[in-house]
Amino acid sequence: MKVTAIIPSELIAEAMELSNAEAITETLKIALHTYIRSQKIKELGNMILSEPLEFKYIAQELHEMNRK
Repeated sequence: MKVTAIIPSELIAEAMELSNAEAITETLKIALHTYIRSQKIKELGNMILSEPLEFKYIAQELHEMNRK
């Protein structure tokens, strides 16, 4: 997809430096992938907070089961 956007050059320069990308397109792809990944992790964290994980066995029971 081709997009036209007005982005401050300082922001692009810093993103390019941090991402070690050589081109603006590559920089933007990295930035978008990173943003999407962080949002998905945040969503997962919120899901876990609202509905905590429940463990069926205690550590000792798992240890014994693994030894069999």
